[in-house]
Amino acid sequence: MDFTYSAEDLAFRDELRTWLAANLPAGWGETVFEPEDEDENAMFRLDWERKLHKGGWNGIAWPQKYGGRGASLVEQAIFAEEMARARAPEGLNIIGRNLVATTLLHHGSEEQRQRYLPKIISGEEVWCQGFSEPNAGSDLASVRCRAIREGDHFVVNGQKIWTSFAQYAQWCILLARTDSTLPKHQGISFLLVDMSTPGVSIRPLRQISGESEFNETFFDNVKVPVANLVGDLNGGWKIAMTTLTYERGPEDALGRQIRFKQELDTLIDTAATLKRGASPAIDDPTVRQKLAKAVVEVEIMRLNCLRAFSKALKGKPRGPEASMNKLYWSHVTQNMYEAALETLGPLAPLDGGDPLSPADGRFQLSFLRSKAFTIYSGSSEIQRNIIAERLLGMPK
Repeated sequence: MDFTYSAEDLAFRDELRTWLAANLPAGWGETVFEPEDEDENAMFRLDWERKLHKGGWNGIAWPQKYGGRGASLVEQAIFAEEMARARAPEGLNIIGRNLVATTLLHHGSEEQRQRYLPKIISGEEVWCQGFSEPNAGSDLASVRCRAIREGDHFVVNGQKIWTSFAQYAQWCILLARTDSTLPKHQGISFLLVDMSTPGVSIRPLRQISGESEFNETFFDNVKVPVANLVGDLNGGWKIAMTTLTYERGPEDALGRQIRFKQELDTLIDTAATLKRGASPAIDDPTVRQKLAKAVVEVEIMRLNCLRAFSKALKGKPRGPEASMNKLYWSHVTQNMYEAALETLGPLAPLDGGDPLSPADGRFQLSFLRSKAFTIYSGSSEIQRNIIAERLLGMPK
């Protein structure tokens, strides 16, 4: 793979760096940070996304016709990397921008694109994802939420779970069973649901980290216009696979790897200054070995991302290799945060509110958040099945 950027790519990178330097708050990452209150943080992230839109940096991969830049895959990777290097906030409307928009561009009608895309890219409407259910998470084709057509609308009844940011969303992409007589993969449809419709209720789920990013969402005789059906009736499974494919793109994975590398660098700096007796923690051979292992694993993550990215640049379709990358980084980062708490030793239980907490408690919170990595976006068990069956050719 040629790692040399073209003159156009370098100009794109420099333009973005200049914009970030001018638009991130003064002292960002040093004296100024994201709000700690969950609701304030969500609005902060949404305001940042709207600022990106005004600067022409939101939805850069979209066609220009719909407000994007038509950015190349290399430019998308540069964008993800530079945002990560600047430690810029991640926008709140990730599902709308990355998943809903991509799905509508592939499968939506022109009327749907004209209606929804402008308000996604501007940050005016936030989206959530109604896929998983209590008994249909990893086995997504087993969804039981029903949508029965009555005249010019569907009536939806059922429950969804792990609905990220539902409490802030105006719209939801919903997988619902529209024909129970067909095989389970064939009787599902893909709907766009207005979250303000009567019968929609949301219950936040308190996570181990203390946050409520996820929610339970209930649908009680919710009326959804037939015009909000994406693609064909009972054709939702194919559409959902498009959505999930873009959940794990190589261009975004490169940015994620940089953010993990930044965390690892902070951990190494912390280990070099944290005392264990008379010596820094990093002088402990066990600590050094664990940190060295983390360095190697994060570098392998970068190389895996580049391999997938190189394949995409050659025009090859996004395939099951994404499962290998997702499986790998989920466990690597869990291991890294476990090593972090072991490095902190007896100070590990102290959270960010304690003046004695190393690195202001960031590793404790990240450790708790990391427990979800092997579950969301496809559990590790499912990723292993995909790798075994579709990459290795093993029987089901």
